[in-house]
Amino acid sequence: MIQNILMAGDLKDKLSAIKQGQTAWEQVNQEQLLQSMLAHIGSTDSELRDTYIYSSFYEWILEKNLLDHRCLTKLWHYCLDHLLLNGIEEEESDGVFTRSFTTLLVALILARDLKDNFLSQDSIEEGQTKLLNYVKAEMDVRGFVPGKGWAHSVAHVSDAMDELVKNPKIKKTAYDDMLHALWSMYLQPHYIFIHDEDERLLVPIFAMLERGLAQNEVVQLIQQMPATLSTLKDQLDEANFYIVRFNCKTLLKSFFIQTNHQAQYASLHQSIVTCLNEIN
Repeated sequence: MIQNILMAGDLKDKLSAIKQGQTAWEQVNQEQLLQSMLAHIGSTDSELRDTYIYSSFYEWILEKNLLDHRCLTKLWHYCLDHLLLNGIEEEESDGVFTRSFTTLLVALILARDLKDNFLSQDSIEEGQTKLLNYVKAEMDVRGFVPGKGWAHSVAHVSDAMDELVKNPKIKKTAYDDMLHALWSMYLQPHYIFIHDEDERLLVPIFAMLERGLAQNEVVQLIQQMPATLSTLKDQLDEANFYIVRFNCKTLLKSFFIQTNHQAQYASLHQSIVTCLNEIN
């Protein structure tokens, strides 16, 4: 799909001109522009990646609806087939920017599909499977990377999962797998989550609860947390264990706040209180 790619500087200039109204969308080589944006979607230049590529996709897909369904469907399949697992086997490489910002583009397409219903059932099921596989495989959970900006893979894939959960074509039988995969991201022992990952992770979990996920499935995960931490304490060195413990407590505290005084989540809230007391 990708050919005749613009250099990063040229791409930034073209996107800037469109943003500032100096160049009309109808005047550009749209195919080349979109291909170039995909090629640079994981650029380590945060201005190009965030300010120009992602924000342009957001504007064109959600605000102005400039990309037709055929184009969006092609973008969807290219993201899933070629970008989502880019460099997934590498440890803390720049490939995480491609993967993470691909999930944001997937989220935008899903949000547009929720309005227009252009993706087929098979396409949604493919997205469900591949996003779930990505969540299970992603090991690079860095938030802000000095000199390169936001990677934020946990937050970004949580956004994509939330849009997927809201799609009426999703198979609800996948909720349990999605819940466990997202939850497991918080049990990694190498990175302290300090950039609101907990709040973003809870968004798709609440979306699933609102759409039929049994509360008991979440309660069981919470009840298992003290035993899980006890096991990890024997397996990890002290520093790594306390990373996991800190992350888990942060997630539980956010969960506590969001279920407080919510009658429908009374049993869930109590399980959080019990778990926090046990951990402390």
